[in-house]
Amino acid sequence: MLLASIVLFLTVMFSGALVRFFPQHNQKWLKLILAFSGAYLFTLTVIHVLPDVLVEAPDPHAVGYYILAGFFLQLILEIFSQGIEHGHMHHHEKQTDAIPYLLLFSLMVHSFLEGSILINGEHQVSGHHHHAGAGNFYRILAGIAIHHIPAAFALMSILVSRLQNFKKAFFYLGFFAIASPLGLWFSNYILHDQVQTGNLYVVLTGLVAGNFLHISTTILFETSPEHHFNRRKLIATLAGVLLSLLTDWL
Repeated sequence: MLLASIVLFLTVMFSGALVRFFPQHNQKWLKLILAFSGAYLFTLTVIHVLPDVLVEAPDPHAVGYYILAGFFLQLILEIFSQGIEHGHMHHHEKQTDAIPYLLLFSLMVHSFLEGSILINGEHQVSGHHHHAGAGNFYRILAGIAIHHIPAAFALMSILVSRLQNFKKAFFYLGFFAIASPLGLWFSNYILHDQVQTGNLYVVLTGLVAGNFLHISTTILFETSPEHHFNRRKLIATLAGVLLSLLTDWL
């Protein structure tokens, strides 16, 4: 649990720190990472997250409502986050000392929900035992971490552009970095008994599945908006799919 929290936190902080070394105006490499992370996240959702939540749900039909709620919740969050979850950077940000609190808050809600489905260990759902941590815990952990790389870079770029102070921007990046670990610890310790019963686990996982579907499909569509053939993006997308499938075969 501690190791997963450290991985999530350091992934964001390290990715944000890269802003100092990579030119923000050149987004070719970022688009490749986005294509990779979007494909990985989409495959992870279809192969693991959705089947797991359907198996665990007392009423599988209700899961569809949770997924729809998660999908549209992400639409609402992106009104305030400006699409940073899928790597959007705004190069003409007005310089100001004002902290974009709504932007940070929406990203923290998004990240907190992702961390909340990382249930490690054995929990009882619908009268039987399911090992959430044996395999899928680390698969989903990897998916969240990979997804946070371009998001953290985009957020840090916006913070630096607005605040014109790297250290101050790096400090506020920490709020985004801590959100997923907080979600993880909240589900595994604060809401441990409720998660054990199964229904809360199903609701949270359904919401995050809808969240993942919205983000991953948006990434995949935006990386090729005019549907032009791009060999590098295609390779990055296939690599994301294959890596996610590989974790299933291992």
